[in-house]
Amino acid sequence: MRARGLTLASCIVVMLPYEAGAATMIDGAAMRWPFALPFAGLLLSIAMGPVLLPNLWHRHYGKIAAGWALATILSLSWFAGVSVMLATFAHTMLSEYLSFVLLLLALYTVAGGILVTGGIKGTPWNNAAILALGTATASIVGTTGAAMILIRPLIRANISRRHSTHVVIFFIILVGNVGGALSPLGDPPLLVGFLHGVDFFWTTRNLWIQTTLLAALLLVMFVAVDMWCSRGDSIAPSSEPIRIRGQINLALIAAIVASILLSATWRPGVALNVFGTELQLQNLIRDGLMVVIAVFSVWLTQDEHREANGFSWEPIKEVAKLFAAIFTAIIPVIAMLSAGRNGSFAWLLSAVTARDGSPHEGAYFWYTGILSALLDNAPTYLLFFELAGGDARLLMSELSGTLAAISMGAVYMGALTYIGNAPNLMIAAIATERGIQMPSFFGYLMWAGAILLPLFVLLTLLPVAPVLRLH
Repeated sequence: MRARGLTLASCIVVMLPYEAGAATMIDGAAMRWPFALPFAGLLLSIAMGPVLLPNLWHRHYGKIAAGWALATILSLSWFAGVSVMLATFAHTMLSEYLSFVLLLLALYTVAGGILVTGGIKGTPWNNAAILALGTATASIVGTTGAAMILIRPLIRANISRRHSTHVVIFFIILVGNVGGALSPLGDPPLLVGFLHGVDFFWTTRNLWIQTTLLAALLLVMFVAVDMWCSRGDSIAPSSEPIRIRGQINLALIAAIVASILLSATWRPGVALNVFGTELQLQNLIRDGLMVVIAVFSVWLTQDEHREANGFSWEPIKEVAKLFAAIFTAIIPVIAMLSAGRNGSFAWLLSAVTARDGSPHEGAYFWYTGILSALLDNAPTYLLFFELAGGDARLLMSELSGTLAAISMGAVYMGALTYIGNAPNLMIAAIATERGIQMPSFFGYLMWAGAILLPLFVLLTLLPVAPVLRLH
């Protein structure tokens, strides 16, 4: 399971000298589409491996991912030279990947120590309350964190009901995806945007209307469906009080948020140059605090709380390995996208650009969303972020509608398939383990599509906020 290739590559970066600033020397205009094949192969492996070859994939996903990353490293070495490749790889790992995975580690560890117990009964209104709570907290503790805290109480509440599959499907949509749209803590795509310069509260200010509308419509749909499905069920009331255990982790979540805000607002102007990559002091402190907070969570939380949650380190290990490969394999793709109309992806730029040369926000929304559902929403977000110019300041101001479209497409449409966002498969696996018959990959796609696609069409046609004009 260990991705030895990536580990070896990291060691090589540390040991060998190379040119400072070489990360900016890759000429994307001179590259052709075959350089994107490792990235495409990696995403297709992530998408289809668990479906077509589940045993092989779960045993060897780290090696498969490392193989695609190694193919990228070799192709870049051939194209630009070893020194440029090493500089680019080091810049990607140190300035982007490391912060990304450490924040996910802290959120996952802290959320896994919060245990919700009590005699909740699966009435339509109780279920809706749990979904609403998870949706509201997902942007604070992350979609993975909120899902891991609430999925087991929700399953226990509905264990005696004849029909509960739809409850988990709506949970995946709302808690595992839509609820994470309001902060970089909520969903990996928005974290990628934050690490590329998007303000921490930008999505909070600019997507709260769309997210609230979408979540409200989904909750109304859920209550209607759940009332229909619960007909004839005998649900006895319970007097067992609801309790939250591992409350120290709530304080640690606040510490995570404070650390992020510190790095976003404090600019001491001090940087450390590591193998040609400048690492700002505030970001180094933030990343160090993520590790300290995770360690404190493990130390201060009783083991039985994590055991009751079914906590394991495997999901975060899988995320760390796969995203190390994704961040590596996407390097030539970003270089070609940065070349704009001179690059191999000029056709994609034309597809999301109106005749007058302005970004076509509806196209950005649907292209980002569909690819997020079929592949993975974090790298897809980064692809279209770069396609839109990659300038966070411009995207937050003059092109704010484009950034909103990319953000919404990546977060909302990640719910269309099991592979669109990290928590989706985890939630489905836990539900299956507890005896709920979850639909197949394509069965879930049909369920989610029937629920969500009409709402996405509505968002496209209805200008619900001045910042978003998708029509």
